[in-house]
Amino acid sequence: MERPDSRKIDELRAISFVPNIAPNATGSVLVSFGQTRVICSAMVQSGVPRWMKEQKVEGGWLTAEYSMLPYSTGGGRKPRDIMRGKIDGRSSEIQRLIGRSLRAVVDLKSLEANTVWVDCDVLQADGGTRTASITGASVACAIAFNRMLAEGRLKRSPLKKHVSAVSCGIYQDSPILDLCYIEDRDARVDFNIVMTEELDFVELQGSGEEASFSNNEMESMLSLGRKGITEIVQLQESAVNDAKDPVDQDAAQKLAGHFNSG
Repeated sequence: MERPDSRKIDELRAISFVPNIAPNATGSVLVSFGQTRVICSAMVQSGVPRWMKEQKVEGGWLTAEYSMLPYSTGGGRKPRDIMRGKIDGRSSEIQRLIGRSLRAVVDLKSLEANTVWVDCDVLQADGGTRTASITGASVACAIAFNRMLAEGRLKRSPLKKHVSAVSCGIYQDSPILDLCYIEDRDARVDFNIVMTEELDFVELQGSGEEASFSNNEMESMLSLGRKGITEIVQLQESAVNDAKDPVDQDAAQKLAGHFNSG
């Protein structure tokens, strides 16, 4: 079995992070999984949702929004959700997944009465936009919380651990890691795995595409997912350590160079 980009079955696409790409956000990063590129930002604002006040829930809140920009796919211009008057079902499902994944590793009480707004905007889509969004959003939140700590706006970081995500699947009857678009389109089974840096599960999404899959195939995909998450976590930690405060003034140049090299 030969993959479209000649990777091994257990090989991730090239993953990179460009931190502080959105200077006006509390924390931000451009995350790339191969040709899939997503800007993830975290903005922390004072106040919490009304339902928390009414129910007297202590601490803060975290919510996420996800969108694919009109030029992000190769199939022509994708209309913005606002033009249809509502968010499409896929985007709604993905942003709920991002929010759940991050709330699993964020101590909401440590946020005090603040809300973290996470935005994931897909610049270019080549498979795995939801997994890239979760992975990048975790880095954006870490950068945001570190910045708030440095400014004295938090007593301790609410991020208990990193959360990462990666796709797996059965392609040409073989389990593979981190599917690009062609593989995702033609896969017999599609799996998305969300885990913490300690390899605890946060969420599993798996389905057969007009097919079923065996327990052995599922175990193979889970094994590939654990391997991929282990590698991704190391990259996340390096990205957070490399992020500078104040905002990196070379971010625009890094972004341009990143696209030119792609």
